[in-house]
Amino acid sequence: MFNEKEILSESDTNEILLEELMGLYGDELKRIAYLYVNDISQSEDIVQEVFISCYKNFHRFNKKSSYKTWLYRITINKCKDYQRKWSFRNIIYKPVISTIKGLLTESIHEEVEKQEQSNELVRLIAQLPIKYKDVLILYYYKQMSLKEISTINGLKMNTVKSRLVRGRKLLKRELVERGIYDE
Repeated sequence: MFNEKEILSESDTNEILLEELMGLYGDELKRIAYLYVNDISQSEDIVQEVFISCYKNFHRFNKKSSYKTWLYRITINKCKDYQRKWSFRNIIYKPVISTIKGLLTESIHEEVEKQEQSNELVRLIAQLPIKYKDVLILYYYKQMSLKEISTINGLKMNTVKSRLVRGRKLLKRELVERGIYDE
């Protein structure tokens, strides 16, 4: 049977580890969540849920992967759960685009144009089927290798490659149709 000191020290250890993980990966996980849900406050809520889940399930972590990989997988799953909710599927989020009057220089205009294209790209990725979105976000935004993506998603390497190629084609087709990219 456990004595009270052993239980407290395990709990203290878990709290310290959680704080370290939050400091190391909190911002990264928030960016990943934002790319999935395209909502800052919701991405913060998702990351909070990730760390709560992490704390509750430290005993289940099998140490076959890194904490980073484990946290990425939890984050992606929480994002998928959020996207399955009725409110996400039935409410259309339309980001407010502020109008800039009296642009003073061409460089400001170009910067605004780049930002709009970047926002459009994020919206297009958010509309892709989840299996392609997963791979594109991890590959391009998190700059992960195909092997890392394979580990995180529990997929074979060839499946990851196929999804990356198909996701790129879908994204390119949308960009061409919207006049953002010329073939």
